[in-house]
Amino acid sequence: MADALFIVLRKVALSLGEEALQKIGTEVVEVAPIMTDFEHSMKQIEGELLILQAFIGQVSAQRFGDKAFDAWLDQVRDVAHEVEDIIDEYAYLTVQAVDTSSFFKRKFHQIKNFVAWQKFHSQISQVETRIQRLGEMRNRYGLLVGKVDKKNDFQLANQLYMSDSAYLTDNSEIVGHVDEIGQLTEWLLEERQDRNLMAVFGMGGLGKTTITSSVYKNQKIITSFDCHAWITVSQTFQVEELLREIINQLIDERARKASGFLAMRRMRLVEVIQSYLQDKKYFIVLDDVWDKDVWLFLNYAFARNNCGSKVLITTRRKDVSSLAADNYVIELNTLNYAESWELFCKKAFRSSQDNICPENVRSWAHKIVANCQGLPLAIVTIGSILAYRDKEHEWAFFYKQLSWQLANNPELSWISNVLNMSLNDLPCYLRSCFLYCALYPEDYKIKRKLISKLWIAEGLVEDRGDGTTMEEVAECYLTELTQRSLLLVTERNACGKARTFLMHDLVRELTSIVAKNEKFGIAFGDVGISQGCHEARRLCIQRGAQTSNTSAGSRLHSFILFDTEVPSSWIYDSLSRFRLLRVLCLKFANVEEVPGVVTELYILRYLDFSHTKVKNIPTSIKKLVNLQVLDLRFSYVKELPLELTMLTSLRHLHVFMVHDLQERSRDCFSATKILGSICHLKNLQALQIVSANKDLVSQLGNLKSLRSLAIVKVRQCYIAELWNSLTEMPNLSRLVISAFDMDEVLDFRMLKPLPHLRFFRLAGKLDAGELPSIFYNFEKLTWLKIDWSGLKKDPISSFSHMLNLVDLRLHGTYDGEQLTFCAGWFPKLNYLQLASMKNLNWIEIEGGTMMRLIQLELFGLGNLKAVPNGIKYIKTLHQMYLTDMPNQFLESLRGSGSHIVQHIHNIHTFESSDSEVNNFCFAEYLANKFGPGAIKHAPTNCGYSST
Repeated sequence: MADALFIVLRKVALSLGEEALQKIGTEVVEVAPIMTDFEHSMKQIEGELLILQAFIGQVSAQRFGDKAFDAWLDQVRDVAHEVEDIIDEYAYLTVQAVDTSSFFKRKFHQIKNFVAWQKFHSQISQVETRIQRLGEMRNRYGLLVGKVDKKNDFQLANQLYMSDSAYLTDNSEIVGHVDEIGQLTEWLLEERQDRNLMAVFGMGGLGKTTITSSVYKNQKIITSFDCHAWITVSQTFQVEELLREIINQLIDERARKASGFLAMRRMRLVEVIQSYLQDKKYFIVLDDVWDKDVWLFLNYAFARNNCGSKVLITTRRKDVSSLAADNYVIELNTLNYAESWELFCKKAFRSSQDNICPENVRSWAHKIVANCQGLPLAIVTIGSILAYRDKEHEWAFFYKQLSWQLANNPELSWISNVLNMSLNDLPCYLRSCFLYCALYPEDYKIKRKLISKLWIAEGLVEDRGDGTTMEEVAECYLTELTQRSLLLVTERNACGKARTFLMHDLVRELTSIVAKNEKFGIAFGDVGISQGCHEARRLCIQRGAQTSNTSAGSRLHSFILFDTEVPSSWIYDSLSRFRLLRVLCLKFANVEEVPGVVTELYILRYLDFSHTKVKNIPTSIKKLVNLQVLDLRFSYVKELPLELTMLTSLRHLHVFMVHDLQERSRDCFSATKILGSICHLKNLQALQIVSANKDLVSQLGNLKSLRSLAIVKVRQCYIAELWNSLTEMPNLSRLVISAFDMDEVLDFRMLKPLPHLRFFRLAGKLDAGELPSIFYNFEKLTWLKIDWSGLKKDPISSFSHMLNLVDLRLHGTYDGEQLTFCAGWFPKLNYLQLASMKNLNWIEIEGGTMMRLIQLELFGLGNLKAVPNGIKYIKTLHQMYLTDMPNQFLESLRGSGSHIVQHIHNIHTFESSDSEVNNFCFAEYLANKFGPGAIKHAPTNCGYSST
């Protein structure tokens, strides 16, 4: 794969474009000749690597499964890694050279590192020699473009037609997907005259070919068409061969020989097919389509003859499925557990009566089926292998060695081949990003914002310019990975944008193996991954940190620690070896201070001390001139040093503590002070949560890249200046403002609107108890929370024009007695919270309002005695959370008002004083923010309180 070259070439281009010599100036004039020679040599190496990358791109598809080519490719990857290490060392010394901590220290480093500068010459010479040998090896072993031996031809053909065996599956063996098969059958028998294009898409191994073939072989369907054909397209299709195969299946042998189609060129072949189909009702399946380009020719070949013809595509890619007509796409999902168990038993116990699982292996069988996560390919293949084993210890051994079996057992190669086809189809820029995802633990919710920042810090995301941020480019990468059925979207935000993603366990297992073999990264502590840390470029320690080998830490680019039980002494000792880190993630780690060695990691881009007991950030933080992300959420940092404002590369700064997960108080978030001027942080996109002061609010206007801001301790005298600064931010979409205290009255009248806001939280009393007019300019808002504003008039009508609102939270907002939700209001709202409004005694809900509401939370409404009758109109409502509600309300819920809520499946009642509600909120908060793994990794005393 050429992705290692892709990464290093980007680094070469960046290192040569930074004009490091000019940056250093006269500080290290003695190494100037060395640096000049370095840049010249790197340009030559860049040229060689570009040619290698182009060569690999041309022949890699032809050489699938060629062991000689794979071995040569490993050598190329090693050379790329050597070049990358040289570039990182160069960047490290360059930044260290301008470390201005003290005159004597600076001179000491210059003398000490002069030898390191001199080593570049010999290192580059060795790389140049290795590149030359790579060319010689390529010629010696015949690894040339267009030259593929017969053995590799056979391997390629074996890959291309793997799906054919799924076509041969007996219908009696199919389990699940009843609705999908029924839907396909209905579409194919549908009476419509125009040619109809349909698609079935989903990840590899879901059974797309199997269920499509069951429909294709249905006699009722066969007799409904004049002719039919099944064409396997595959990744490496040749247009001419594809067209000839269609002719082979459609036209009888005598007519084929007469036409001489074997010698025809592609356009003539298209004409032959079109002519033949012109007056026929045909049904054609295009199985395993990887590229929309195949349709460019087939669209013309398949005549639009108004005879009711049908074309059905199976694909792993959403963009390919989009070729189909509207509403004629089926997205295939994994089997549920009951279906998985039935299918497994059919294969593993086919020799027993009724396919019954023996008691002695039942527990292991259930574990194995659970690991398959509803993937039919894995269930069938593993079940077939275990059909010949009846001893309990054999099943136990197989389960415990499942990762090794997937990587090494030839009987399971079908699974790895099918799943790896999707991985191998990825372009270079996506492949490395996807390998990075596999470093995370099993069932871990991969957060969009987090993974995007990590990719950027690692240099895996290109800077496209034209006003597009790298964060937006990274989101495009994630979208493409989901459209290729490699990542599953598990949660979306209020705007409908994907928030969290999940990798299928088997895809993750196999991708982890690839990442390890290619020395991309190691998930240490993962089942089956226990060796090779010394060769890893990236290390994610999930457990057993103290048994890992980090002796070659200077090669590491990323160090991500999930093991919360490791002592701080081990962390400090390990960090001393991580010289060239770009990513350091110590979330939930047992540390109370920032280790001194951290600020010597000069090329660090990403630093995460969130959920730790760290209290102070050292002034030496100024050395991290490349730092892009500093995450101190849920730490104990209350003040950031003046030196932090010198980090001009900073893009995201998160520092706060949540004191009340239920957000019952106005001061549920802590305030953090920033010393000094922030005017130079012009790359900053996110800043939260900072304490306001007169200088800060005026300086904010310089941060024109800011997209997300949370500012607290705001006084009325700051408002005009603050708002002027906010209007200077053309991309601001998320804003949190909290008043200085409960007595501070904020006046937002006469202020300009912020038309691009999508997320707005305002805490504090509003002047005259009225909503300011700027609220009528928030049409794009999807999330709104108003706290303790002391409104005197029912505010619901003032929000009703916000047609995009998905999440509305009113906490102590209104002092009146009645709220009214009229028909037609809030058409997209799916979450509503009404809390701490002590005078509220009536909620009017008309039919036709909030017709998409899913969750309703009522909190501390002490005067609300009866369940609002209008809830019965909201049929989409399936969750209701009731905290600190009066007894009369709860009695109404169980008695006279029970018919109103009978359609709501989940109703939870709490008292805020109960530990249950606090534990519930704590667990839910962590799970939503950081995935299910965060709960078990969270320390028992992590600074949360319920007060």
